[in-house]
Amino acid sequence: MDQKMHLTMCGAGIMASLVVYSILQERIMTGSFGEDTGRFRWSVFLVLCNRLMTSSLAIGFLAAQNQSMRPAAPISSYIAVSLSNVTATSCQYEALKYVTFPVQTLGKCAKMIPVIAWGTLISHKAYSAKDFCVAALVTAGCTCFLLSGKATSKGADQSSYLGFACMLVYLAFDGFTATFQDKLFKGHQMSIFNQMLYVNVCSAIVSFSGGQLGAALMFVSAHPDALPLIFLLSLAATVGQLLIVHTIRSFGALVFATIMTTRQFVSVLASCIIFGHPLSPGQW
Repeated sequence: MDQKMHLTMCGAGIMASLVVYSILQERIMTGSFGEDTGRFRWSVFLVLCNRLMTSSLAIGFLAAQNQSMRPAAPISSYIAVSLSNVTATSCQYEALKYVTFPVQTLGKCAKMIPVIAWGTLISHKAYSAKDFCVAALVTAGCTCFLLSGKATSKGADQSSYLGFACMLVYLAFDGFTATFQDKLFKGHQMSIFNQMLYVNVCSAIVSFSGGQLGAALMFVSAHPDALPLIFLLSLAATVGQLLIVHTIRSFGALVFATIMTTRQFVSVLASCIIFGHPLSPGQW
C-alpha cells in the first residue's frame, strides 16, 4: 500500500475512534446517572475496563494467527510502559473534574514537545528545526486557547489549577509512553498484538491495585445506565489503541503525536456541538 494512503487511513481511523472515545469520556466523567443524578468518579476503574478489553482482543488475535504469546521483551519494559500509560490515562480523566473538555483536549495538543524531549533522551533522535518550530507554534496556540476563555468545569468544587496540573502530568507521561513504545518496536522483534497484550495486562494489574473496583462496581450496580457507556468507551479505546500502536510502529512517535494534535480539534468541535460548551472570541 502507498505510504501516504496508509498514513491517511491510520489517521482517519484514529480520529474516528478517539472522537467517539472523547465524547463518551466526557459524558461519563461529567454527566449524571439515575434518578439521584449520581456522578461517576472512579477514573482508574475506567482504565481497568479499557485494558481488560484490549488484552482480550490481543489474546484473540495472537491465538487466531498462531503467534507466540511469550513476551518479546523484558517484562520490566512492558511494566514501564504500563505505569506511564495508566498514569497518563487516569490524569486525563481526572482533569475533567476541574476543567472543561475543550480545555482538557486542547491541552493535549502540546504533546509534541514532550515527545521530542523523550525521543532525544531515550532514543537519541535528532529532530529538525521544522519539527521544533511546528511543536512550538502548536503549543503557543494551545496556551492562547487556555488563557483566553473559561476553564473551570461545571460542578467543579476546586480550582481549575488542579486540572492544569493533571494535564501537565498527562503530557509528560503520555509522551514517554509513545516514545518508549516506539523504542520497543525498534529494539525487539515483536508483533503489535504481543506489545498490546503485555502492556495492557500489566496496566490492568496496576489499575486493579488502585483500590477503586469495589466502589465503582457498587455505583454501576446502582446506576445500570452507566454500564453501556463504559462498555462503549472500552470498545472505542481498544480500537483506538490498536490503530495507535500500528501507527507508532509504522511511522514513529512524532508522526503519531501530529495526528493526535489534529484529532484534538475535531474532538473539541464535536464536544462544543453536543454538550454546548461556550467558546470565547479569543478561543475561536
